[in-house]
Amino acid sequence: MPKIKKTVEKQESLEKQLWSAADKLRKNIDAAEYKHVVLGLIFLKYISDSFEDLFVKLEEGKGEFDAADPEDRDEYSAQNVFFVPKPARWSFLQAHAKKPEIGTLVDEAMDAIERDNPSLKGVLPKVYARQNLDPASLGGLIDLVANIALGDAKSRSADVLGHVFEYFLGEFALAEGKKGGQFYTPRCIVELLVAMLEPYKGRVMDPCCGSGGMFVQSEKFVKEHQGKIKDISIYGQESNQTTWRLAKMNLAIRGIDSSQVKWNSEGSFLNDALKDARADYILANPPFNDSDWSGDQLKNDARWQYGTPPTGNANFAWLQHFAFHLAPSGQAGIVLAKGALTSKSSGEGEIRRRMIEEGNLIDCIVNLPAKLFLNTQIPAALWFLALRRDNGNYRKRSGEILFIDARNLGTLINRRTRVLTADDITAVSDTYHNWRNPDGKYEDVKGFCASVSLERVKELDFVLTPGRYVGLPDEEDDFDFAERFVALQKEFMEQLEEEKRLNAAILESLGKVKL
Repeated sequence: MPKIKKTVEKQESLEKQLWSAADKLRKNIDAAEYKHVVLGLIFLKYISDSFEDLFVKLEEGKGEFDAADPEDRDEYSAQNVFFVPKPARWSFLQAHAKKPEIGTLVDEAMDAIERDNPSLKGVLPKVYARQNLDPASLGGLIDLVANIALGDAKSRSADVLGHVFEYFLGEFALAEGKKGGQFYTPRCIVELLVAMLEPYKGRVMDPCCGSGGMFVQSEKFVKEHQGKIKDISIYGQESNQTTWRLAKMNLAIRGIDSSQVKWNSEGSFLNDALKDARADYILANPPFNDSDWSGDQLKNDARWQYGTPPTGNANFAWLQHFAFHLAPSGQAGIVLAKGALTSKSSGEGEIRRRMIEEGNLIDCIVNLPAKLFLNTQIPAALWFLALRRDNGNYRKRSGEILFIDARNLGTLINRRTRVLTADDITAVSDTYHNWRNPDGKYEDVKGFCASVSLERVKELDFVLTPGRYVGLPDEEDDFDFAERFVALQKEFMEQLEEEKRLNAAILESLGKVKL
């Protein structure tokens, strides 16, 4: 397996400092509610900064802005800038931040912005006048957000605000734990999907888009590789309205057109809002093993090209939904529960066989490390699909599948959470690129990757677990099971002792509380 260089960030970043300060102001508000308070203010600061930057240029009236009216809404729409009415401008709100009615003023500002910008209708939070958010804490938050990118050039401040918004989304997801995973896919997984698919140009789709992380990362990828943002367009759908609102703000703060990011409470299966769209790239992290997907109402759906999915599990419904929405040369990168690689229950094994044998869809499978996800401990894998595996952009690979076993990659950031480092992501994505590119220098690496013929996959009954194909690393060929068992037993006992110490400390602290 390639050697992975581990890097640790020692200096506390601006985002971490801001998060610590914002979290101290949270007091008795639940993280799930508080995220809308904080993210709404960051968004408001972003659109106000963008507005005021253009306002100054219009007021000066130079060049293309000669004789322009700085209060004319059409001037802003022409420059793709949200119009911010006077009572909603950041300067006005910050001037009133210490007043007891500040919560009402912010709610009114959100309403005013939505009235003047139809694309934001129903998106912005109006939660600032609630009793559990005291005016002093809200004033402190406004002052805190006001300092984001202070001193930066206006051209940079928008990017800094976007980065802070994205970072805060991740921190709120961590704070919420299981519920946080419903709106947020860990950034390292999104980065890996984007690095492998390389969406330079075309239509990018996520039919279960959460807070829009797949789109944001695709846009960053294009920028980092000197591409043109206008060369990609995004299509998304989300069934949770609160999460959809986060996505719309997340995309707007990045200047990404979200007009094709749709919400309906029925979801992508029952009400496919993107029915006629065909994507060049699909990146998605659908709910794992979803048993409540209304499969009983969709038994004869045209999307089930390889077999009707079981009503008790949506994994193969999602896979076929994504395949249905691919353009003729489209590609997809999907996160799924690892069980989909082997399951044979309720016809799933037959659907998988047909996808491999008849559809020739499966390009690559990546086995992921444990503890990457916030909302589940279910093992996961990445599926990469391609409708045409013999097109001109890549070498012909119709008769084979690449398997990558990345279970040993990643770094623990706490006892329950692991992240993939930039080096891990490069190791996996480079392996894929070297395998599929005509000039790639690919070699099987024991214990890490193997290019396998469809005949071999058929011999193993169409099971797609990478470990079945990549084998053990050379240094593990003489694996000592007894030695490993003793080591695991020791590790378990150490964890048990740590739990006992923590419980004893908690009981001791409770005993000191005067009732």
